[in-house]
Amino acid sequence: MALNPNKELKLYYSISEVAEMFGVTETLLRYWEKEFPTITPRKSGRNIRQYTKEDIEAVRLVYNLVKVRGMKLAAARETLKKNKEGTLQTTEVIDRLQAIRDELLSIRRELDGLV
Repeated sequence: MALNPNKELKLYYSISEVAEMFGVTETLLRYWEKEFPTITPRKSGRNIRQYTKEDIEAVRLVYNLVKVRGMKLAAARETLKKNKEGTLQTTEVIDRLQAIRDELLSIRRELDGLV
């Protein structure tokens, strides 16, 4: 599921909230945290992860490369290292296109309901 860029984000999100945003497991997020140095959630005194907007953007980039594009982890790491800005722009375009597709499908369902 794409993160809505227009929605105001609260200051911190729990690992379960972030996992739900992307439809992945908490275990996968912890694994990506080890594999991708750009994912660095704060940890409270009881070692509870607290994700900021920046952390969620880092997860979104990894999600796009690994889950949407199907890259292996090493290739995704290399892509982020070599061209993070280009990867970010591509991810934003994909998210916008997905939102447009969802809106068009919604309009289509409404039109189908009128017939």
